[in-house]
Amino acid sequence: MSELLEPRAMAGSPLHCEGITKRYDGNTVLNEVSLRLLPGSIFGLVGRNGAGKTTLIQILLGLLQADSGSATVMDEPALAMTDASKTRLGYVPQQPEALGWMRVGDMLDFVGNFYPMWDQPYVANCLERWSIAPSRRLSKLSPGERQRVALIRALAMRPKLLVLDEPAAALDPVARRDLLRELALRAGESGTTVLFSTHIVSDLERVASHVACLHRHQMVLIAPMDDLKETHALLQLNSEAAVRLPGKLPGELSRRRRNDGGLSIIVVRDSGANWPAAASEAGAQIESLSLEDLIIELTS
Repeated sequence: MSELLEPRAMAGSPLHCEGITKRYDGNTVLNEVSLRLLPGSIFGLVGRNGAGKTTLIQILLGLLQADSGSATVMDEPALAMTDASKTRLGYVPQQPEALGWMRVGDMLDFVGNFYPMWDQPYVANCLERWSIAPSRRLSKLSPGERQRVALIRALAMRPKLLVLDEPAAALDPVARRDLLRELALRAGESGTTVLFSTHIVSDLERVASHVACLHRHQMVLIAPMDDLKETHALLQLNSEAAVRLPGKLPGELSRRRRNDGGLSIIVVRDSGANWPAAASEAGAQIESLSLEDLIIELTS
């Protein structure tokens, strides 16, 4: 996990933030959050409602100023991106509402003029595949159709960095599968780096190379998907073993007191290393976790 957070690796990262803190009316929304995306990776960002996912995305893209910390996009300060960098960045907000008075085709033609890599055949193919008439006004589309058009706009520019905030929230299962296939294709063939927030764990399992989890305004998990089962586990302690526990364990990410007086503790280790010594004590049991169970334990 430290490899993904080291400040010295900031150069060359498509999207990076260090020590981001944000407050609204005295309430902390993000607290010392750091994240670094590896080039060509597909990063899934998860967390419960109100964890700060959308705020973090807006700060990462320079749409919102943090109270402290720094954020860079393609090695430029997020709040001072050049026009050249903006042409390489695709972004779809959770609720796309911009230019609602325009017709679909006119909006896409207008936006396409700003992007030198604009792929008009891709636009035409997607509109036909998803049965969206170019003559319809955006304001008259359903939420799912609006989401599709926003995704078409973001993907047609052939971005090097693609950021999606709950992109599948309004999509039906077929459209969701199309989107995931497209994300995997862009990352694999074009080297596009993707960050997407989601509540749908199965989407993460299908396409994400890395997962990050926000909980109570802090980043509680950043890990490669392939390593999760090897490096993260649930340590179950009965009430007697819980009493003997000396304190916080090495690699402890979270703990939950059970009704029977025992403890459920999420622990992390380096690949190939041993679990904490407490896992070998009487009354202790180490269990592997699915991604969904891991996220639930971390955010309970």
